[in-house]
Order: sequence, then structure tokens, then C-alpha cells
Amino acid sequence: MVSLNVEVCGLKFRNPVLPAAGPMVRDGDALTLAAEGGAGGLVAKTVSVSPAEVPRPCIAKIKDNLLNAELWTDLPLERWLKVEYPKAKKTGLPLIASIGYRADEIREIAPKVEKAGANALELSTHYLGHDPTPVVEATEAAKEVVSIPIFIKLSPNVLDIAAFAKAAEKAGADGIVAINTLGPCLAIDVETGLPYLGSANGYGWLSGPAIKPLAVRCVADICRAVKIPVIGVGGISSGRDAAEFIMAG
Repeated sequence: MVSLNVEVCGLKFRNPVLPAAGPMVRDGDALTLAAEGGAGGLVAKTVSVSPAEVPRPCIAKIKDNLLNAELWTDLPLERWLKVEYPKAKKTGLPLIASIGYRADEIREIAPKVEKAGANALELSTHYLGHDPTPVVEATEAAKEVVSIPIFIKLSPNVLDIAAFAKAAEKAGADGIVAINTLGPCLAIDVETGLPYLGSANGYGWLSGPAIKPLAVRCVADICRAVKIPVIGVGGISSGRDAAEFIMAG
């Protein structure tokens, strides 16, 4: 039988399929289900210094895609450190913890998450425009305080994603994750005339098959620009989709 084992930055995954940080990995129980479903490793929902105030409704299905306004986790950091990460660790799979957002917050959170058992960190820096400085500062902050691998998650909402990846690599990132959700986007229920989401302006962030071609292009651009590993994310719903990302680099 063909082995699907893969090693990235010293992390040994039983296959290259991981869940993305988001609503589907909202807690330790959800991460356990991902492991039972065959995930090669685990990526936990993004945590920050304070829990998010999530609007309701926060997720809407738009054809075959999802629009979400969930922000980061609404669970306190201490809950993740004491309950959710330990549950995920019981699966025996490598655990990548997503944390954000500013450099000062990352510097505070990262050592605690490492101590709780995370095998690597994924840094989320919100959605940026033209200046990679927040990416650089976040990467440097994490590298100063932890010894586990650091992946920086990049948004497609930039003009030159390859330049952001190169800046992260120069700052010491061990790998790149691309892409984050696309947006902000707006969808309106024509029956009510109101947005589907409960955020202040009805805006949300798009994931699903619609963003896959953009994600594949971003991964290809990044892989041509950097020498560190790249983890592809965005609209993957089949083995053929995954193969596209692998072929992109």
C-alpha cells in the first residue's frame, strides 16, 4: 500500500490533508472528529488574547460556498490551554495552533500555546493591503519566544502575495500557509432584503470552491518566490483539488 506520510518542518503527518483553521475546528471535540475522519494533522481555530464577540448569524451557505463572520474563537484562551488543546493532543496527531493578530498579542500568546503542547504555530495577521510590515513583525515576535516551527498565513487581499511570502521568509518564517478567506463579501437574502450575516454591515469572508482557482494561483506564485514549505488552503473538496495544489508547488 502506498504511504501518504509527509514531513514538513520536522512535523510528521500521516497524510497531507489537514483541516483549515476556522469554524469546523472550533474546539477539541471538533478536532477529534477531524482526526477520526482521517486528517493527517490538526489545525485549531485561531485564538487571541480575548475571545471574539461573534455576530449572529455568523455563517451562511451561498450556493456551494460559505460566507462567515466568525472572526476568531469565542472561547477564552485559558479554555484552549487547559481543555481544547489537550483534547486535540490525545489524538496523537501533530497540532498546529493558529494565533493572532498583532505582534504584541502573538508575543504574549505564543509561549503559552507552545507550553500547552502545540507542535507548530500558524500566525494570522488579519487582512492586509500593501504593507508586509505586520507580517514581518508577527513572525519576528513569534520567533523570539518559541522554538517550534512558525507558519505565516497569508491573505489573498494583497496586490503581491509573493512579496509578502518573501518578507515572511526573510523574517524567519519556517513555512507559508495560503490562502485565507476572501473578502469582505456581501450576500443578501432576496426574500427579506437583508444580509444573510449578522455583522454590523452584513459583510463576511468567502471560502469554498469559488476561491480555489485564486488559491492555486497564489500558491504557485509563492512557491516560485520562496524556498520554505507552502501549505495550500482554499476550496479543496476532492482529491483532484488537492492534486492541483500539489502540482502548483
